[in-house]
Amino acid sequence: MKNLSEKIEEATKKLELADPDENAGLIDKCVNRLVEVVGVSVLVMIVVVIFTNAFSRYALNYSFSWAEELVQMSMPWLAMTGVFLSVRRGTMIKIDYFFEKIPKRCQPAIAYFGYLLNILILFSMAIVSLEFVFLFGGDEALYVGLPTGFSTSALVWGMAGAAMAYFAEFSRVWRQKDLLEKFSGAKK
Repeated sequence: MKNLSEKIEEATKKLELADPDENAGLIDKCVNRLVEVVGVSVLVMIVVVIFTNAFSRYALNYSFSWAEELVQMSMPWLAMTGVFLSVRRGTMIKIDYFFEKIPKRCQPAIAYFGYLLNILILFSMAIVSLEFVFLFGGDEALYVGLPTGFSTSALVWGMAGAAMAYFAEFSRVWRQKDLLEKFSGAKK
């Protein structure tokens, strides 16, 4: 007979190894896989560059001057792929404690307001990021030689993508009118 800790460990493994897009449609799966490929590619490139530079520095007494700059310029792309996917999959960090204290009949309206506020803030951040790219994106990075807009444009794409993902979820929930069930656990 399994003890409680073994059951919890088994359930945790099952949850962690489950396909996060199991119930998603074909287009959603394709979009998510494409963004995953971008994120994993950036992560692999960062790891390879860091380890190659570290090995070269300590084993060969030679350091690649561009390595740190390339890693720094790639980090926003890695972060934004994560933000985009977490919004699309509904795994963004949220605080349910206060939401659950609100009367059940008010929760859908507050949830709708939360969606709209998230969309507004993310699109605003995308616009500010785009203005930043237009102002400073043409500056050339010292060692890599790429325009700094390569790095900062990740913020534009990430924020706009996350806003569109929130909008898609908002419109889906609005059409299905299942917000009460989704947020309060109540049945329709």
